[in-house]
Amino acid sequence: MTDDPPNPALLPAGLFDLLPPEAEREAALVEAMMGVFALHGYERVRPPLLEFEDSLLAGSGAAVAEQTFRLMDPVSQRMMGLRADTTPQVARIAATRLAQVPRPLRLSYSGQVLRVRGTQLAPERQMPQAGVELIGAASAAADAEVAVVAVEALAAVGVSGVSLDITLPRMAPALLDAAGVEGALRGRLARALDGKDAARVAALAAEAGPPAVGLTALLAAAGPADGALEALAAAALPPTARAIADNAAAVVEAIRARAPGLRITLDPVEFRGFRYHTGVAFTLYGEGRVGELARGGRYLSLGDEPATGMTLYPDVVLRAAPEGAPRPRVFLPLGTAPEVGRRLRARGFATVAALSAADTPAALRCTHVAREGGEPVPLGKD
Repeated sequence: MTDDPPNPALLPAGLFDLLPPEAEREAALVEAMMGVFALHGYERVRPPLLEFEDSLLAGSGAAVAEQTFRLMDPVSQRMMGLRADTTPQVARIAATRLAQVPRPLRLSYSGQVLRVRGTQLAPERQMPQAGVELIGAASAAADAEVAVVAVEALAAVGVSGVSLDITLPRMAPALLDAAGVEGALRGRLARALDGKDAARVAALAAEAGPPAVGLTALLAAAGPADGALEALAAAALPPTARAIADNAAAVVEAIRARAPGLRITLDPVEFRGFRYHTGVAFTLYGEGRVGELARGGRYLSLGDEPATGMTLYPDVVLRAAPEGAPRPRVFLPLGTAPEVGRRLRARGFATVAALSAADTPAALRCTHVAREGGEPVPLGKD
């Protein structure tokens, strides 16, 4: 008795095929978003899927080291990594190949990334990304630009009603540093903040003493940006934390100047996500439960160059975007003149030519048939 052969359709956990028509929809969606990026002056780059490990994981790439697949290059005998995030690669390009290009440098990208593990909410390990990086500018206006450009890109594919969640990943560490909190207590406080456990945060902050006590009030201040900013303005913050709060207020003001109708929330002590963010961090959410549409924020590029960016997730955007009308498919019977197909394709139809007498419009999933004169006639109306 022999074991049954493995099912050729079976894929590793977290990997999947994208089939028609979703694959075509996703590709069109990505190009529409890239078009918005280009209109704002972002120039496209295409980094490789694989890089040498030491360069791929340099700088901000170190934050995704645990999510990076590694393999040996048989040519150079050096370790390589499969990218788990595109931002570090764009940072490398900016610092090396484009080092002499005047700043600020605006770059855009699209492509697939692969991660060692998914999450409970997002089990996919291979996913598409499309995004922008603005390198060489340290202003609130630069942070606002990448956030608003991402919102415009979503609007271009029909995703409206988005909300922007701003977090300050350096605020909690700044308060803990000012309070001199280290070791096990710092770890417990960080976990309590991560779990939004207000009672435990209050107890541990009281144990740590001022200014860590301020974490309790800031944790409760999360919500609409106006209320959170008021709480930050009223809080007794040490100088480093005050600078973080003032910068957040400036970023919110700059965003509202460009997108006054955008819903903005602010969580002063949230610090989840990639650890390379050094200023404000962004997450864009859609209506309902579609998940995170985009994530980004301020970081230091290679050579400690100031940078900010936003990465959009086309697979999630695809679920949030309205389905457009599918492209009509016109069946070309045997013997149809080639110029008929050319005219129909110029009008936006997809043409499917019969290759044998056995081919039928229904079997080839056509919506129309080309009749005499080359006019497309809807199925069932001829």
